[in-house]
Amino acid sequence: MDMKKRVSLELRHRSPTEVQELVLDNCRSGEGKIEGITEEFSNLELLSLINVGLTSVADIPKLDKLKKLELSDNRISGGLELLSERLVNLTHLNLSGNKFKDIGTLEPLKKLPQLKSLDLFNCEVTNLADYRDSIFKLLPQLTYLDGYDIDDCEASDSDGEVVDDEDEEEGDSEDFDEEEEEDEEDVVAAEEVDSDDDSNEDEVRLNELYLIYLTFIRLTVILLQLNRLYFHHIFRIYQRYFNTFI
Repeated sequence: MDMKKRVSLELRHRSPTEVQELVLDNCRSGEGKIEGITEEFSNLELLSLINVGLTSVADIPKLDKLKKLELSDNRISGGLELLSERLVNLTHLNLSGNKFKDIGTLEPLKKLPQLKSLDLFNCEVTNLADYRDSIFKLLPQLTYLDGYDIDDCEASDSDGEVVDDEDEEEGDSEDFDEEEEEDEEDVVAAEEVDSDDDSNEDEVRLNELYLIYLTFIRLTVILLQLNRLYFHHIFRIYQRYFNTFI
């Protein structure tokens, strides 16, 4: 399912300003870009775009209230300066499983003063020597990097929103299954709506044809009645005329 359609389904007849959390995981982005999300989502606090094929965040809108952004398992390799310009109150950023290779590509995050938690699991940058020390030095506002603070103390669920790997995998699997079921239900519902629309149109056509048929029958009956009255009148005239000769 493409991202625009997924956004429409997630709205569920709500206006964008009513949405505080928007989860679009595993949908498809056109040309590796963000689609369907605009500045109208002014109250959005959580945006999840996990595994959607992103190569860029260039089209992310200005979302002043956004606090948590999930971008894991994409193909992003840079362009983070846009996040610091448009997501000024961001506190949690997950970039795990992307294409970041060096510390310098993360430097724009210095301009996110509220950023407390950053995840870079499975990015090449994590293989660099003194990776953790370098990141904490580059981003002094950080409290947690990959789920641990500068003293290697694990974040609590409420602080870093980190869970054990097994729980996380199970949770992701369950979430994915639920989302797949929801998508299937939405597709089925859409097909049922289309089917209902077609059925309604057919019913309207049949009703129209039936009314035309009834009108034709009524006109025929009227004509027959008029014709009968006409012949009956002629017969009476001839009868009177004939009686005059008897």
